[in-house]
Amino acid sequence: MMKHFLAFLALILTLASCTPSASTEGTEMTLKYATLLTLDEGDSCTIATVRNPWKKESELARYVIVPSAQPLPHNVPQGTLLRTPLRRNVVTSSVHLSLLADLKALDMVAGVTDRSYIVSRSISDSLKDRPAIADFGQSMQPDVERIRAARADAVWVSPFENAGHGALDRLGVPLIECADYMEVSPLARAEWMRFYGRLVGRAAEADSLFEAVERDYLSCKDEAEKAFEDRHRPTVVSDLRSGNTWYQPSGASTMGIFIEDAGGHNLWAERKENGSLPLSIESVMAQGQRADIWLVKYGMANDLTYAQMQRDFGPYAQFSAWKQHRIYGCNTLKVPFYEDVPFHPERLLRNLASIFSGKTGKGATYYSPLKGGSINSDDGICMLLGVYFCK
Repeated sequence: MMKHFLAFLALILTLASCTPSASTEGTEMTLKYATLLTLDEGDSCTIATVRNPWKKESELARYVIVPSAQPLPHNVPQGTLLRTPLRRNVVTSSVHLSLLADLKALDMVAGVTDRSYIVSRSISDSLKDRPAIADFGQSMQPDVERIRAARADAVWVSPFENAGHGALDRLGVPLIECADYMEVSPLARAEWMRFYGRLVGRAAEADSLFEAVERDYLSCKDEAEKAFEDRHRPTVVSDLRSGNTWYQPSGASTMGIFIEDAGGHNLWAERKENGSLPLSIESVMAQGQRADIWLVKYGMANDLTYAQMQRDFGPYAQFSAWKQHRIYGCNTLKVPFYEDVPFHPERLLRNLASIFSGKTGKGATYYSPLKGGSINSDDGICMLLGVYFCK
């Protein structure tokens, strides 16, 4: 009991120091879904705490956000001081670049990395319209000297377990630890936009955007629950084999949650390990062969077809979804899946809900029906036999 009281007292004293007069206590902003982020707002500053995703009892970073229009508190709390809005940001992920575009804050971007990997045409066009936004090379080895010369206010980075950020750690520029990708719940990751919005002076816009995302997501989830109250939920198998391993989403994974919330039944929903499950090909075939729907996410220059799947691995054709043409593919080299979905999970949810219900949905389409392609007749006979006699 005393331990909790002392922790609460420390929080109050820290937040009170955010106001020059120390007359008003700060209050913790209620985040509904995020588990790795807290925002504590005082009169003249906000304290953002990022928990270590791999050691949740410890902090990965703490930021003291003070608007430039306000004087510094008499006693600045411990943490990385950020005078906002940050006007010269280096963004190392197209995911956050997409969010800044939504918040109409691209003019606060000084540079980006991995520019050649950006899939979104609207983002690419926006960068072309802003030649002042520099290209700092690859995210894993950015051009640190050019970043220093650009007088960056902050560099947005993705943390990894037991790893620093190389030369960026010695740059002397604040690093924004973007640990949102380690959140499991789709809405938990999206909620991080409230933190990012405060960094670029778009707090109200970010809060409003998240409310709209949350409302649309929960509305779609509710519709799916009602639609399948008295109906069979379509069973779902995912992706393609990788060597001798076939990864499937667990019930505690982000994709597993998407499938269930959209009205489908993930065949591995009862498994509660984090992330994807590395399974044997035989086990996936045994459990997933009769699945109603097959979702395949891949990155290829050309769109995947049934014929290509058959050429790559003959036993794919033994699946019911293959025979009935109920495979839906998402080509991440052509569709901005990774750029859109983290902060707009409601778009993917509606896409999946339309697939599971058999109705044509409105809005963004990430997964779409696979095309047939030409199938060799001899291969077709082999597929009916369920063996690879012809190979």
